[in-house]
Amino acid sequence: MTTHEFFVDMTCEGCSGAVTRVLNKLDVKFDIDLPNKKVFIESDKNTDVLLETLKKTGKTVTYIGTK
Repeated sequence: MTTHEFFVDMTCEGCSGAVTRVLNKLDVKFDIDLPNKKVFIESDKNTDVLLETLKKTGKTVTYIGTK
């Protein structure tokens, strides 16, 4: 299982809630670091799938890499 790190431009609990909603649909383990605007996703899914899913929140998303 690989842990992927993403930058997501979240500013509040509502933003992290949106991330939680879209990631729950993928059935992956994840951790949200709101103060640092990072999302860590533990998954063997394709990085593009994870990136496109996060973009559904309407936030700016950047893939940082694996951890």
